[in-house]
Amino acid sequence: MTAPHLSEDTRARARQLVALYPHPRSALLPICHLAQEQDGWLRPEAIVEIAELVGVTPAEVMGTASFYDMLHTEPLGRYLITVCTNIACLLQGAYELLEHAQEHLEVRAGSTTADGLFTLEEAECLADCGRAPVCQVNHRFFGDLTDGRFDELVADLRAGRLDDTVPPHGTLVRIRRQGGLGADEGTIVAERRAMADAMAQRAAAASGGPSGQGTGGGGS
Repeated sequence: MTAPHLSEDTRARARQLVALYPHPRSALLPICHLAQEQDGWLRPEAIVEIAELVGVTPAEVMGTASFYDMLHTEPLGRYLITVCTNIACLLQGAYELLEHAQEHLEVRAGSTTADGLFTLEEAECLADCGRAPVCQVNHRFFGDLTDGRFDELVADLRAGRLDDTVPPHGTLVRIRRQGGLGADEGTIVAERRAMADAMAQRAAAASGGPSGQGTGGGGS
């Protein structure tokens, strides 16, 4: 039997997520993000294990992951640089910035540098129009860019000067959940049972069942 691909820490966090939902498959997306945090992208072996954790097929995991832009089923660089070229950024020179980025990194948009450090891509809108032109690096925003500022950004990333700001691709949040939505299993079971009972009562009332008043009308 082969060893699991997902680390024990990742699997433990995944099981905690599953416990938060009435149905395990509801935890699919957040668990995909956990696996991507571990590897930087969703490896085929991770997809198989995610499917087992939430009770679906690997094809369903792949279908979900391939739908969302923030999930990747092919390898990426340590840093995913996304340049916005929507209207506000376009009017501030975004196409020229993207062309410069391609020349500086020596890759076309959609490709990864030979050293595996940077993946460059173009985005339709990053919703930071007030600082156009803007890019994201691993979903962290950098705005008011010029060619020179872009080069400085790349240099800082290469040198590790932004490690406190920009973690490797896949890490969305570095703070672990310590409470909030957490609940003991007995509480979860009781709340789910109460919710099911309430739904059954509402359904019976709507259909004129024993606990309802019926739908027949009387004259006024």
